[in-house]
Amino acid sequence: MQDRHENRKKYFYELATTSKEYFIPYIQKYKCIKKGMQVLEIGCGEGGNLLPFAQMGCHTLGIDLAKGRIDDANRFFSACHAEGRFISSDIFNMDSMFHSFDIVICHDVMEHIADKQRLISLMENFLSPDGVLFVSFPAWQMPFGGHQQICRGKVVSHLPFIHLLPKPVYRKILSKESTACIRELLSIRDTRTTVEMFEKLVLASHSLQTVNRTLFLINPHYKVKFGMRPRKLSSLIGNVPWLRNFFTSSCFYLCSVRKQR
Repeated sequence: MQDRHENRKKYFYELATTSKEYFIPYIQKYKCIKKGMQVLEIGCGEGGNLLPFAQMGCHTLGIDLAKGRIDDANRFFSACHAEGRFISSDIFNMDSMFHSFDIVICHDVMEHIADKQRLISLMENFLSPDGVLFVSFPAWQMPFGGHQQICRGKVVSHLPFIHLLPKPVYRKILSKESTACIRELLSIRDTRTTVEMFEKLVLASHSLQTVNRTLFLINPHYKVKFGMRPRKLSSLIGNVPWLRNFFTSSCFYLCSVRKQR
């Protein structure tokens, strides 16, 4: 397990930096972010992604299942003298409570959700007519697409591609991890989020359309975590279904509501 997975304050500031340097500029290419905008993040954790939006004067709301993460979010925002609202809840229990957000963020959450089509439907309902949805996730087949880096075992947490092994073998390799960790990693394995799967979900939605897709060979967040320079995936590989998933450390998507003719 990397230090950032235990040191949540460090992780908070790392996410805030990535959001400011990469997420916001990516969104800004297609939608000008202004003071007073309504921004929602689903699966916000400690709220690091939302901090730069709050500092720009946006009204931010973060939702996460884990109450401890929400408590940390309130504490970290307070320490930064930033304003933000955070709720500990299952997003699927709040489908009728929110609407008309200018920006909805779903960062590294899709791979944890079993009913992805339902989540897509919720997110499109949350958007204002001119709103945008920013989604990012690691492609399933990439070296650490199974999130095995969260394991406490030093060897297991550094083993690439083990999540692609047959389930009994993978479970055996994880056997010394906690029950909660094993459950989470096997759940991610069952959902297997790929580029092709996500794009089918958007096509099947009622009103969403993809405005931009950017596939990264080197995830922008790796700049903050490891000092590695972000690098986009070559279009030669990026345009090859299935194969591209092995090389895509992060998929960035920006979606908007289709205009009615």
